[in-house]
Amino acid sequence: MKKMRVLGVPYIVWMIIFICLPLIFLAIYSFTNRTGGFTFNNFKEFFSPIYIKILLNSLYLAAISTLICFLLGYPAAYLISRIHNERKRNVILLLFIMPMWMNFLLRTYSWMTLLGNNGLINLLLQKLSLPPLNMLYNTSAVLLGMVYNFLPFMVYPIYSVLTKLNQSYRNAAQDLGANNRTAFLKITFPLSLPGVITGITMVFMPAVSTFVIPSLLGGGQNMLIGSLIEQQILQAGNMNFGSAASLIMMVIIFIMMRIMETFDKTKKDKVEINI
Repeated sequence: MKKMRVLGVPYIVWMIIFICLPLIFLAIYSFTNRTGGFTFNNFKEFFSPIYIKILLNSLYLAAISTLICFLLGYPAAYLISRIHNERKRNVILLLFIMPMWMNFLLRTYSWMTLLGNNGLINLLLQKLSLPPLNMLYNTSAVLLGMVYNFLPFMVYPIYSVLTKLNQSYRNAAQDLGANNRTAFLKITFPLSLPGVITGITMVFMPAVSTFVIPSLLGGGQNMLIGSLIEQQILQAGNMNFGSAASLIMMVIIFIMMRIMETFDKTKKDKVEINI
């Protein structure tokens, strides 16, 4: 036991330096002004109409991108889990994870070369004598960047749960007369909800706080909460207001996680009762 405690010391030190201390400094800056005096004005300023609009826009785009990732990710994870050939399944999973080996910034920049006015897509359209499309610096481009970067975070949790499902439940339902659609809706999908909840959480959290994607693909026209924090801290040098906005974002993400956790427990209990 003593040896285990000694081995855990580096991790405790790491958590204190890189997690606890930054959070403490974040809280201190949030409740102080530029002169170091205690104040609530940073939070009061954040709840003005202009910043509330930015927050709601961030939540909206994060929710839309999460929904798109679910609509694309669940069928992909389901089809991959149904592949019996392990080698083929691993190759497809590798194709999903390979883009993650690249730097996040480079992956986002690559879309600029594709969607730009002189990008590859518009060059192809010109070759076909078709008019060019304005695909960059708009909301659609931001959503595309979010879905592309965060889709694997939806696929892998769902795939992990689907591969571990007890197929005897599905087989029993089919033996009792259920067709494939009924067996999926009554058995497979409810049992895979833990993976769905995890995927939603893993996509929504980075989507609501991202600032690279709206800055590059949105051209700064879609100001999100992450972009606001980056602008206030790095450009305006307003650590106090930026810290307050960060703290509010952390609270919102924590609330969303608690809601999803409660929803997950409720659904899991219902599935167990139905089975």
